[in-house]
Amino acid sequence: MSNNRSGVFIGGLMLGATIGALTGLLAAPRTGRETRKLLKKSANAIPELAEDLSTSVQIQADRLSASALRNWDDTLDRLREAIAAGIDASQRESQVLKRQTAVEDSDTVPQQLERS
Repeated sequence: MSNNRSGVFIGGLMLGATIGALTGLLAAPRTGRETRKLLKKSANAIPELAEDLSTSVQIQADRLSASALRNWDDTLDRLREAIAAGIDASQRESQVLKRQTAVEDSDTVPQQLERS
């Protein structure tokens, strides 16, 4: 999860830096020609920035996907173990009940014979 947060933080940092740079250029006391040159340079850098941001987001998505897959596999393994344990416990309980019933039945047969 911390990798996901760091990717979001880096993306936000890059976006904030871009917005700050553009705002600084527009508010700076420069001539129109100088400002246009700086804006052109900044505009030329935007595709590279977008590509870097896209790559960062893709890496984070891949990490998140791999983490989710591992968690899913772990959950399925625990579920399988729990089901197997439940089946074993159910079978043992069934055997205990059968033995108890057999013992009870064997106790009642001699009593019935004595009454006869």
